[in-house]
Amino acid sequence: MDFEIVGEIIQIEPIARGLGIRELARLRRQYGDGRWRKIKGVATVVLVDGTIHQAEIHWYEAHGIGKKEFKIKFPLLD
Repeated sequence: MDFEIVGEIIQIEPIARGLGIRELARLRRQYGDGRWRKIKGVATVVLVDGTIHQAEIHWYEAHGIGKKEFKIKFPLLD
C-alpha cells in the first residue's frame, strides 16, 4: 500500500460478489476459499508524501479471511 487509512471507512457499499468479481480465481488461489466481495467506501488517507486526502477506496473481503488489497480509486476534492 502506498497510503495509510486514518480514521474509519464510511459510505461502505458492495460493488460485486462471487462470480461477479473478475479476480475471483486469483483471490481464492492467493488467500483461500471464501465468500468474496468487492467493496467501496470513503476514508481519509495519508499518502507517501505526507498529504492528507479524502478518497474513495476499493478492497476485497471474505468472511474469516478479512480485508485485502486496498486501492485508492478516486481522490475526492476537499
